[in-house]
Amino acid sequence: MKTIYFILLAAVAMVAVFVLTNKEEKKVQAIYVATNGSDQNVGTKSKPFRTLKKAASEANAGTTVFIRKGDYHEKLVVKHSGTNSKPIIFKAYNEEKVVLSGKNIKDAEGDTALVTINNKNYVTISGLTIQDLSTDLEDETVMGIYVTGTSSHITLENNNVRHIETYADDGNAHGIAIYGTGTIKDINIVNNTLEDLKLGLSESLVLNGNIDGFKVENNIVRRSDNIGIDLIGYEGTSNDKKVDYVRNGIVKNNIVYEISSYGNPAYGEDYSAGGIYVDGGKNITIEKNTVYKSDIGIEATSEHAKKYADNIKIINNTIYENFYTGISIGGYDEERGGTINSTISQNILYRNDTKGLDGGQLLLQYDTKNNVIERNIVTAGPSRIFISNYFATNQKNKLQKNIFHKEKGETGIWIWKGEEYISFPEFLKASKSDEKSRYIDPKYQNANKYDFRLKKDSPAKKIVF
Repeated sequence: MKTIYFILLAAVAMVAVFVLTNKEEKKVQAIYVATNGSDQNVGTKSKPFRTLKKAASEANAGTTVFIRKGDYHEKLVVKHSGTNSKPIIFKAYNEEKVVLSGKNIKDAEGDTALVTINNKNYVTISGLTIQDLSTDLEDETVMGIYVTGTSSHITLENNNVRHIETYADDGNAHGIAIYGTGTIKDINIVNNTLEDLKLGLSESLVLNGNIDGFKVENNIVRRSDNIGIDLIGYEGTSNDKKVDYVRNGIVKNNIVYEISSYGNPAYGEDYSAGGIYVDGGKNITIEKNTVYKSDIGIEATSEHAKKYADNIKIINNTIYENFYTGISIGGYDEERGGTINSTISQNILYRNDTKGLDGGQLLLQYDTKNNVIERNIVTAGPSRIFISNYFATNQKNKLQKNIFHKEKGETGIWIWKGEEYISFPEFLKASKSDEKSRYIDPKYQNANKYDFRLKKDSPAKKIVF
């Protein structure tokens, strides 16, 4: 009897494994693409398709498209949506080098992208190198990856986007562009590298329009001639003006450097490109990023009159040796919008304003209201300016528990509502800073090597942390 019992148990287990295996096979479908394949094949690993176009047409919910190594001189246009439990994934097989190249794509008016996701949901693009798309036309916008319409639940991860270029004087190019013409939700841009881009009037990585919920984390953005990461509102991108702004997201742990508009034909000799820029966004956290050797480290405002960057948290970032200023809030003139209800806290601002443009370490411009600036450690650059505030329009901004780095043989300058102060007590009085703000040496471990950890005996610890 025992023998029969164990035989029955084994049979039941085998059936269970067979059913589970069948379920898993149905759940995970694989399509393969290779440069030596054929679109007449069945798309298996041994008989792969040749083109991304064919793979995209066959990839339904639950499909992973594995792309084998090699150069693909074509566009990838996603044709179908996945679901919550069955996303569609396009990825490099086993981390092989897969290159989508735009070298053979001719100039044409309108939008041209190497990867396009339009009105699709639950799609992942992973591990691709996307490069070499350029234009000479002012009325063509070239892009590495373009997500638009009502696309939601999109993940872009581990991609390298480079050499996307416009050569027109007033042209436009993007590395990655997310444009919410309808409502876009749950955008995840993680672990990508964007580099060596010629952007004209546009940005390396941009979210623009009706976008509600996003994550931009652990990316490297570098060596490009306009804004690094941009979060935009009020440009008329959305079909619904009431929600035409990016909101409810986080920009975290990104490294951004060598971002400058100087020499860009659209800007001439201006140093105006932000490493990270909020232009009319709302409820956004910018945290633990490192920005250096760019024009402006981090900027939050709105370029549109009577519109605002609202509830922006700029916290715990390291910002050093940028050309114009470290952090900027408020509009650059009285015809712009401003910055409200925002927090700038626990940032390291070290020797920015390297071009002597009087932006200082912290730049307060037109129309800043109800902002809190606290617990930052600020070291002056060559201009010796800590805070630069030439507008008298700022209202109800709180400065508290900030550390201004006192250096041997050097004096600091504070500009508040157009008045210049070289006396720290007089600046405290004019700006209504709290009594815990200090003009002291914070004692970094090794600032010359950009090690901004505080020494054990740092007098700043009790104030900042």
